[in-house]
Amino acid sequence: MIRPFASVAALFLAGTACSAQSTPTASGPQGPQPVGADRPVPANAPVTPGLRNVPATSGRANLAPTPPPFAVAEIGHYDEPFGMAFLPDGDLLVTEKAGTLTLRKVSGDVVKVAGIPPVARGGQGGLLGVAVAPDFGSSRAIYLSYAEPRTNGSSLALMRARFDGTRLADQRVIWRAGSDGPGGQFGAKIAFSPDGRYLFLTSGERQRFTPAQDPEQLLGKIVRLTLDGQAAPGNPFADKGPVQAQIWTSGHRNPYGILFTPDGRLWEEEMGPKGGDELNLIEPGSNYGWPVVSNGDNYSGQPIPDHPSRPDLAAPKLWWNPSISPGGMAYYTGTMFPQYRGSLLIGAMSGQGLARVVVDGATVRAADFWDMGTRIRDVAQAPDGAIWLLEDGERKAGGRLLRLTPR
Repeated sequence: MIRPFASVAALFLAGTACSAQSTPTASGPQGPQPVGADRPVPANAPVTPGLRNVPATSGRANLAPTPPPFAVAEIGHYDEPFGMAFLPDGDLLVTEKAGTLTLRKVSGDVVKVAGIPPVARGGQGGLLGVAVAPDFGSSRAIYLSYAEPRTNGSSLALMRARFDGTRLADQRVIWRAGSDGPGGQFGAKIAFSPDGRYLFLTSGERQRFTPAQDPEQLLGKIVRLTLDGQAAPGNPFADKGPVQAQIWTSGHRNPYGILFTPDGRLWEEEMGPKGGDELNLIEPGSNYGWPVVSNGDNYSGQPIPDHPSRPDLAAPKLWWNPSISPGGMAYYTGTMFPQYRGSLLIGAMSGQGLARVVVDGATVRAADFWDMGTRIRDVAQAPDGAIWLLEDGERKAGGRLLRLTPR
């Protein structure tokens, strides 16, 4: 169902203008530069006049933690890792937020990859997502998402490069969120369409709230691009100008997981504010409501109306309150854990665990929440069917790479 921006955006954006701005030291697309993007981030979501709260009464996914039913082995250690991606030969690429990309070979040897772009490290920024191109066998292409240093702060950027085994060559920034300025919550997760033709990128709203409802900003959105970073044909707002032409969905806060299930459905999970983490079924053109509605509240305690308060905005299929702070997620298809096939596995940072959600078409059910005793940043299925986890590396977590196998 297509849900246009206009009805929500008008609440915040009357009179907002955009102006171009160039940065001589940067190449590639600049991205939109709204007036005021470099101002300090606000403390609370804006209040929608006259919007009465209708409490959410279904979909809460919080489960009592249980001990993990598998063996856990430490197989590596990293400095504040963020993302990981397996190459076709079983080697593993891992990003560290400080700006390091490493290759962990099947043998266990670790090689530092050269040719990494400068990153804006600090808070939630740095080197973030990594993804292997669908045609890697012929192109040797990988993608990196990262907080890029800009004249007026930072911007989420997407780079495509050729990986020769030890370094990145032919680096090219193919996309920028623009709206350069302060704030964390970059999102920065990458997925490819099942046919391998298109790239989906999550772009967080940078703790600025209203850009998620601004159709002329790429913050708080999921964008659908060609593999070289252009607006993909067939996007829901393709005739609305160059910015909106990139947008697949809007109204997102900090999307840290996105993937396709084998039936072609696209799922996304994101951090809410104080509570209200979400698992969403992504439909083109839909608006997921942030910051107008959320099943959580501002960190100050100031309430935000729950999703049922605006039934015209897409509600999450599941939500967590108290928050678990979801990190990355994987859809399990392997044979090592046959009982988990058809499940989403979602890392939890503040929740210090691993959530399992059973998927049946468009229906999901919270099934397990395993107490890992540490912050889980990312999740991946290894070629042999083992489950690999990245420990977050922040707030006294060690930054380990963990391998889960049956007991």
